[in-house]
Amino acid sequence: MSWLDIGALTEIPREGARVVKTVAGCIAVFRTASDEVFAMNDRCPHKGGPLSEGIVHGTSVTCPLHAWVFSLETGQAQGLDAGEVATYAIRVEAGRILLDTSRLARQVAA
Repeated sequence: MSWLDIGALTEIPREGARVVKTVAGCIAVFRTASDEVFAMNDRCPHKGGPLSEGIVHGTSVTCPLHAWVFSLETGQAQGLDAGEVATYAIRVEAGRILLDTSRLARQVAA
């Protein structure tokens, strides 16, 4: 794995998100009320809504356009037969958020 420091945990409000722009597209990085962090593509597969602008509740996010709910852990739409968002490995070390760029590199190479 190749880890990229994308900022301090405190730069993302609890139950909020920030967007990291990459050559493979925008990644939404979410912080839960209990300071867990998750990363996934910032586009809802339904209508392309910006998930980073959605409502974070527990370990889920609700798309701001049509209220689809996605698991931050798996990217799977909840309560629907179809719909998934790519997720990325992420961790926090010494208060810094680190994003695994391995999957991004594979997407760019494809």
